[in-house]
Amino acid sequence: MHFLTQKIEFPDVSEASIDGLLAVGGDLSTERLIYAYSKGIFPWFDSTEPILWWSPDPRFVLFPDDLKVSKSMKQVIKKNLFKVTENKAFRHVIENCSEAKRKGQQGTWITDEMIEAYIRLHKLGYAKSVEIWQNDKLVGGLYGIDMKNSVFCGESMFAKASNASKVGFITFVQNSNYKVIDCQLHTNHLESLGAKHISRLDFLNYL
Repeated sequence: MHFLTQKIEFPDVSEASIDGLLAVGGDLSTERLIYAYSKGIFPWFDSTEPILWWSPDPRFVLFPDDLKVSKSMKQVIKKNLFKVTENKAFRHVIENCSEAKRKGQQGTWITDEMIEAYIRLHKLGYAKSVEIWQNDKLVGGLYGIDMKNSVFCGESMFAKASNASKVGFITFVQNSNYKVIDCQLHTNHLESLGAKHISRLDFLNYL
């Protein structure tokens, strides 16, 4: 296990444990976060733990050309039940993500410290939000890191209305020019939309 100092550096990702844990400690400074994402590393921890840094192998990603939109979802999108925007309510999106109840999880990994760190990244143009509105009410959203090199690192999403996050995610992917959407870890929801595993080395080549 590698313990970080104040110096902004990480061990080589090949040193990560079998479940992807690479390092412990450090901080959530803008400089460290940007550097981490550029190396395929992301923070994931809860309020009871120190900062934990991960680089899993394999990596779960979505190639936009592989996006699967079911017939039923195409019908939902056609109905124009939702309005999808970008970067209109970043703080509200990340706060809602932090409050979302998730199966098998107690509490949240999106701590107050994480929220403020990603808001700083957003103000600098590195973090992006997608908002889903229904009758002018925020009913879904997602956020992540825009790597400026055709990679978007998705962090979290939430939905307060049926199909809201799916519509938002599909619309976002279809209207962006990213070569790959980093989903980090497997979920059935994202697999149903076409996401799959690739090797960490292949993912790093996109970065």
